Parts: sequence; C-alpha cells; structure tokens
Amino acid sequence: MEPDIRLEDYLDDKLQSTADLESLDSLIANIELQRSQLQAQLEDATQTLEDVRQSALDRQGRLAKQIDDFEKLQQSIDVRLQIVVASDAPDEAMRRLETPMQQLHKVGLAYQYVSLLQDVENMRLAAKSHLPQSPKAALQPYTRLRKLSKRLRELQGPADDAAGHLVTYVEQVTASVWDEMKKIMAGEMGAILEKRKWPQGVDAHAEMDDEWIQCFEKLADLQIPEVLYSESVVTLLPIDVMARPFVQWFRFQFMGDNATSAHPAFGTFCIPNFVSLIDKWEEFFRENLGHVLASRFQGTKAGDKAVYMDPAGALITSMLPVMREKVDIVARHGLKHPQYLSSLMIQLMNFDDTIRTRFNYDGGDPENGWAGLASEVLDKHFREWLRAEKDFALQRYQTIMSAPDAHSIDYDYSGPGKMKPTFGAVRVTDLLRSVTTQYERIRRLPHKVRFLIDIQQEILDQYHTRLLNSLEAYSSLISPAARMLQGVTKEQLAALEGTGAFETLCKVQGSSDHIVNTLKDWGNEEFFIILWEELKDRAKQADDQTNLVGGMSYDHVRDHTSSDIGSDGDGTIFDETIKFYSKRRDSARAFLVAALIESNQTAFRPYLSRPQWSLVNNNGGIVDPSQLGVTAELVEPLRVMKQNLKFFASALSTAVYRRTWREGLESLQETLWSQVLIRQNFTTLGAAQFVRDLQEISELVDGYISGISVTLTQLQEGARLLSLPVEAEIGDMTLQQASDRVFTDNTEARKLLEELGIVTLEPANARRILQRRVEYSE
Repeated sequence: MEPDIRLEDYLDDKLQSTADLESLDSLIANIELQRSQLQAQLEDATQTLEDVRQSALDRQGRLAKQIDDFEKLQQSIDVRLQIVVASDAPDEAMRRLETPMQQLHKVGLAYQYVSLLQDVENMRLAAKSHLPQSPKAALQPYTRLRKLSKRLRELQGPADDAAGHLVTYVEQVTASVWDEMKKIMAGEMGAILEKRKWPQGVDAHAEMDDEWIQCFEKLADLQIPEVLYSESVVTLLPIDVMARPFVQWFRFQFMGDNATSAHPAFGTFCIPNFVSLIDKWEEFFRENLGHVLASRFQGTKAGDKAVYMDPAGALITSMLPVMREKVDIVARHGLKHPQYLSSLMIQLMNFDDTIRTRFNYDGGDPENGWAGLASEVLDKHFREWLRAEKDFALQRYQTIMSAPDAHSIDYDYSGPGKMKPTFGAVRVTDLLRSVTTQYERIRRLPHKVRFLIDIQQEILDQYHTRLLNSLEAYSSLISPAARMLQGVTKEQLAALEGTGAFETLCKVQGSSDHIVNTLKDWGNEEFFIILWEELKDRAKQADDQTNLVGGMSYDHVRDHTSSDIGSDGDGTIFDETIKFYSKRRDSARAFLVAALIESNQTAFRPYLSRPQWSLVNNNGGIVDPSQLGVTAELVEPLRVMKQNLKFFASALSTAVYRRTWREGLESLQETLWSQVLIRQNFTTLGAAQFVRDLQEISELVDGYISGISVTLTQLQEGARLLSLPVEAEIGDMTLQQASDRVFTDNTEARKLLEELGIVTLEPANARRILQRRVEYSE
C-alpha cells in the first residue's frame, strides 16, 4: 500500500516534537471525529444521489405516461372532430347557450343602467341642494349632468340609436333640473319684486336697491353657461321675471276679448303700446342693470350682442315671444283677408325698423342685425303675401289703364324742353315705385327677386305689350296693304288727321322714354344696386342653374333682368327691360319722323306744282325778295308746319324735337331741291319769290327751334345763286358773269362760289341751277 502523502504532511505538521506525542490521543480522537462526520456526509450524499436518481426515473415515467395520454387524447380529439364536422352538434350548442348569454348581457347592462341612473339622480339632488343660496355651486353638478346628457346623445348615433329611452330620460331629467333651478331662483326674485310692488310701485327713474340687484346677479350667474354655450339667442332669466307683469298686461290688452284685441287695432294700439312700454322702462333697465350684464358678459363671445349687454335689448327679447304670438294670430287672419295681410306686412316692417333704430336692437346678430318679425311671417306665408300683392298691383294697373285720361299726354308733367309721357305711364311708374316700397325692406334675396320679377316686371311687360300694340295698330293704319286686308274705319282715319298721328306716336315715344329714364334712375339707386350685386354673386356661385333663386332658373332671371348677370359687366338689374322699351321709343321716333315728312310732303304738294316761277317782272331791274309777299300756295304749308312745330314743342324734349325736325327739314330740302329748284324754270321775279318763300320757312322754324334753318343751307345757297340779277350795281355779280365763270371749269366755278360765300354747292350743281334761269337760256 502506497503511503498517503497528505497523511504524512498532516502527521509532520502535528508531531513536530516529543511534546506533541502527549496530545496524540486527542489528535486520534479528533481524527476519528472528523472521519465520522465525513462518513456521515458521504452516506447523506449517497442517499441524496439515490433519491435524485429515483426521482428522475419517476419523472421520466410520468412524462412518458403523459406523452402516452396526450397521444391518446389527440387521437380522441381527432375522432370527435371528425364526428363534430359531420354533425350539427355545435350549432345546437350555440343555440342553447344564446339565451343564457343574452340574459347575462342584459343583467350586466341593467346594472350599468342602474348605476348611471343613480349618478344622474345624485347630480340632480346635488344641483338643487345649493339653491337658492349659491347658484354658482349648483352649476357644477348641473354642468356635469348636462355634459353627460350631451355625451349620451353623441354616442347614440354610432350605436345605431341604441338606449333611446335612457338618452331621452337623461335629457328630460337635465331639462327638468334646469327648469327647477330657474324656478327656484325666479321664485326668489318674484318675492322681491312683489315686495316692491313692481312695476306699479316703482318709479321709472328710481334706482334698484342692493337686495334686488344681488338677486338679479345670482340669476345672471346661474344662466351664464346657458348663454355662452347656446347656439341660439336665449332670454335672460332675471329679465324674464321682471317682464312677467308686462307680458300679463299685453295679453290682457291685446289677446283678450276687448276692443284693443281686435285685428284692425294691431297697428293702431298694439304696436304703439308695445313700443311705448319699452321706451318708458329703457333707461331704468340700462341705468340699474347695465353694469351687472357688462361684468358677466364683457370679454366673452356674448360681449358683442346687444341682447345680453344691453338691458333694454334683453327686455325686448323677453317681450318678443308674446308679440310673436299676437303676430301669429293676426297673420292667420290675414291669410283669409289679403287686403289686411298687405297692410299688416307694412305695419310689421315699420315695427321692426322702429325696434332696430330707436333701441339699437340687433336680435343677437351684430353683423346682420335683427331679421324682424316681418321676416318670420314671410318665412311661413311669403307666397300668400306675394300673391295678394300681385293681385292688388295688377288690379291697380288695370284701373290705371282704364282711366279716361290714361292715354292722354301729360303736358304738365315736366317743364319746357322735356319729354311728355302719358298720364298712364306716369301712374304706372308710381305704381312700380309703391311696389318697391312694399319689398325694399325684405331681408331675403329670393323674396326680393320674386317681387321684382313676378310683380314689377309683369306690369312692365304688360305695359310694353300695350305700347307695342299701339305701334302695330298705327303701322296697320298707314299701310295700304294692311288697310286692304284688315279694313280701316273712318274714325280711325280721322284720328290720324292733323296732329293726330303725331300725338299717337308721341304718346308711345314719351311713355317709353319715361319708363327708360325711370328704370335707369332706379338702376343707380342703392337698393337696386345692392340687389343686383347680390343676384350676380348668387349667379356666379350657383351650381343648380334650374333653381338660381326663389325657384326660378338662371335663364328666366337673366331674361327678366340683364344678360350681364353671370359676368363682371357694369349692367343694371333693368337692362333687358330698358332694351325693350328703348326699341319701342326708337320705333316710335322713326314713325314720327316719317309722319312729319309725310305731313310736309302733303302740305307742300300744291306748292311743288305751282307754274308761276317764270313770271316776268313788269318793272324790270333788280327785285328785292323782302318786298315780296309769300306765295299763296305756301300759306297752307306754313300753317301746317307752324301747327306741327307747336305740337312737337309741347310733347318732345329739346334734343328730340331738334333731331326730329332736322330730319324732317332735310327731307323737305331734298323735295324742294328736286321738285322746284332744279326742275322749274325761273325768271328774276320767280327766283326772288323762291328766295322769299325760303326766308319765310326759315324764319318760321327758327322761331321755334333756334338755328334749325341751317339744315336748309344748301337749298338757300342754291336759291341765292339762282336769284342773281341780270343787271347789277358796280361790284356786284350778275347772272351772266356767274354763268361764264361757272361753265369755264371746276376751278373757276369753285372760286366763284367762294366769292359768293356759297360753301355747300358743287360746281355741277351750280351749273344745273343757273341753267334753270330763263334769262340764261336767252
């Protein structure tokens, strides 16, 4: 056996001297103890190892068993799955479980409902518990309740309108809580007002006491959230309470069985008393409560609205509901009585204007202002009102046209030098103006356009048709072919004699001109300019051309207003109507010029055939035209011309008068030139007589139209050349000298004419004129 080195090292360490041998027994005992401990540890380790091995074997056995069981279970599942696939067992199971699951869901939902209802009830009680001492504290639970109600309504949509009864209930509770809160606070203020005997016992110039103002402040505090978060205008609760006696008084006076409640009394009693009431208490409310409302709403989104910042405006807001009830009553009566409805709308518009202007009331819309009660009525009954106004307007138009003097010229309508329309035309424009006053204060664009097209344009169209028919009838009377086809009575022909034709045409021309000028003036008025701009903006933005405004198509509106409606042109709203009337005016003027020419030609017919131009002067020598009398055959033409000049002067404007006669004289000059001057043969006496006749004509027309005889310059210069003497004083031109020079060449002829001061004649015409002298041919 090999010695153990570690043992040797141990003994060497422990037995280094003889003394160490004395402790050998203790050393051996110690060694034995250590051996025993090591043996015990070894046995423990051996046992532990054995236990671990056994445990591992057991675990391996269990794992193998679990694997075996799993494989068996898998096989069983596969078999059952095949069976399930081939059978209806799962569907049956689902059907059997559906009812219990629904019941379970209902139980859970019911629990949530109960919890929510409990929360609602707690918030309701908490809100009421703070009143009337602390409205601000009461607002906290109420605000939570209101938010909950709003949130439930928002969630209901995505949930396919589920839990409708719950949402409705919470909304009802919220509304009832708010009503109870207001009722409690209103009751407190009502007691204060009753103590002060409001309003009979309060001077309109007095000051509110502190208790009154503090109570007002608490009610205002309670309503601040409602004011700030409401999309529509709300009446102020403290103002409502103070206005209750006024409302009661209004109902008694104007909604009872007394005389002041009758429908005809609305404009004479109801409206004036309402305005007087506001006017009486306006300063009282503003002086005492203005600072309270300013402190609550200044700087908020309600700070620019008079219905919240102005106590008088708030009072009007509180009083308007009862006035609105009264208006509904009288409006329903008006639907059965169109004439009353017409006057009612005027009264309402006047009332609205009074409230806006006298009290600076904006109705909660600082940008556009208060729409007014008239607008509210029109939103419901506009078509009925439009129909009534149209019937009245057309009846009035027919009355105007059937008046005995409707087709007579109104010579006193304007001063001298102005166009004279008929009485009918003047009354038609007055009627149209009155229609404008009916609708110029309407707020909505469709309503305005409907009035314009359905009433005003309808009247204008009917009157235009009447003028057109008048021209067509005149055209038929002067047309030989039309006379043969249609036949003409003696009375009709007699009506055209003298100035009859002129009068007929001047009626059309003057009336058309009056309508045109009136519409042009209206087109530049502020109301129609704004209406036109609004209509153009609507036309540019409209997607539906079949319904541009008020149910009327784009084409319909354009044809009745202006073709510039869809552009940036500078037209007016009456362009199309002005165009049609201008055509009638121009047509009438063309007929008038033709009638004047025909009148002159008829009157001058005997003068044109006068064979006396070649008479010889028995005294010989030079003949002074001024010493001669007017040709006998010219007396009647001069009389007719004078008659026509006087008539035209009274019926036409200066410009049209001058233009018409200028054209008439141009035709007369052409007639006298072709039929007398270059057709007849003249002696010295005959030429002088012709010059004298032209002087008479010129003096006549110049007497009525200054300088108009310049139109006859060519004829006058021709007559002057024609009347050159055979013998002349030294330095004057003789007929022979003129003839020699004129027939030399054109250059010499022009020099001659220039020396004579003749500027309108050409050499060829001068030669033809000189050839008409009998002395020249000799």
